[in-house]
Amino acid sequence: MTEQLLEIPDADAMEALGARIAAQLRAGDLVLLNGELGAGKTTLTRGIGQALGARGQVTSPTFVLARTHPTASGAPLVHVDAYRLATAVEVDDLDLDFEGSITVVEWGAGKLDGVVDSWIELDIERPVGGDPEADDAPRHVRLATHGPRWEGVQL
Repeated sequence: MTEQLLEIPDADAMEALGARIAAQLRAGDLVLLNGELGAGKTTLTRGIGQALGARGQVTSPTFVLARTHPTASGAPLVHVDAYRLATAVEVDDLDLDFEGSITVVEWGAGKLDGVVDSWIELDIERPVGGDPEADDAPRHVRLATHGPRWEGVQL
């Protein structure tokens, strides 16, 4: 496991972080995003989608749970909101194509254990008591890579 601690000053920088991560993504990659409401999970995913040339607007799939966006890279971007899912079994019921897609899961902590042997995990914190809608509040991000796929890869 490798780990980086980052301070992200605004939404533009969060999207730029997403684009930086996207440059390394390919089919079979999993990105887990953790953080409270308004932390910037969907903003980061929007940056990933833009960098991959995703079709359609990347928005939170809160009500549909998962949205698939075809991309210019060939591997679809699957954006999942697991907030309302309680267990790994419920995530499995979504029948996601982890091998053929680039999968980004918001609220996925503890719900995807054993699905893949390598993944990227980002824990995003916004200031306590901060405005969840404010783009100007700095976020603190712990970016960790797990497994053999990410050994030696710089994000």
